[in-house]
Amino acid sequence: MSALGDCAEEYLSTRRALGYKLVKQARLVTQFVDHLDRLGATRITTETALSFAMNPENAQPIWWQQRLSAVRGFACYMVTIDPATEVPPGNLLRGAVTRAVPYLYTSSEIIELMASTAVLRPVLRAATYETLIGLLAVTGMRIGEAIALQRDDVDLERGLITIRFSKFDRERLVPLHSSTTAALGSYAARRDERFPVRRATTFFVSSRGTPLLHSGVQRSFATLVAKVGLQPRSPRCRPRVHDLRHRFAVETLLGWYRSGEDVAAKLPVLSTFLGHVKPRNTYWYLSATPELLALAAARLEQSAVTS
Repeated sequence: MSALGDCAEEYLSTRRALGYKLVKQARLVTQFVDHLDRLGATRITTETALSFAMNPENAQPIWWQQRLSAVRGFACYMVTIDPATEVPPGNLLRGAVTRAVPYLYTSSEIIELMASTAVLRPVLRAATYETLIGLLAVTGMRIGEAIALQRDDVDLERGLITIRFSKFDRERLVPLHSSTTAALGSYAARRDERFPVRRATTFFVSSRGTPLLHSGVQRSFATLVAKVGLQPRSPRCRPRVHDLRHRFAVETLLGWYRSGEDVAAKLPVLSTFLGHVKPRNTYWYLSATPELLALAAARLEQSAVTS
């Protein structure tokens, strides 16, 4: 491994120690070091960073920007070791960062999605996805957290889930409604009946008894969306499994408004429940809906009258 390769490993290890996952970034940094090795370069320059970032030539500018962003992070680290390192300017490649607009499922759409799992085969696969979709809808868990759940993480007696493999490696507890606990218990019984000898320690398993893969979940969810006939509401608003998390956040906020709760004071509670380090990270999930806007406006109007 080259000297830059060693530095890249140290850089990634340092950032991971701070709680960052760095899955895509680590891959890009490693590819960039390989790119430098092929060029025979011993330090980072703006020119080499650009030659790496703008690849492939027919890619979208946003992809170039993401590649350059990964390089810039590594360059900022390297400049403390080698002052001759050039850190590419942040605005060198401009690509509009466009986040997907959350698809806020209605209650009937979630029921339809869960019912549509009946088309999946074998039967255990249908049960797995019906239970998984229901759990995501009522807890707001990340899909990665749900499929990483170990059997011991799901306490059916106390109605409590322990999330250990979160985005920021921060454990948290998720209390469950009795109906959710019953559904999880029913699934666990069917799973164990099908696989009396464990093939995986995860709570959710595939039709072969192995852990679920993120890519497989995405494909299966797309199949169910097509089966139900859900259509994009705009080019940037397409039904995704991650949007179940958005829906949970919005519904929680609506519930607080309807019951007269101090929403601003309770927002940190929602942040904790969702596994966010800071409340500001929660705002992205609170996409405006007509009802939410109406309730917020009414609350502001009431505050203005009473003040």
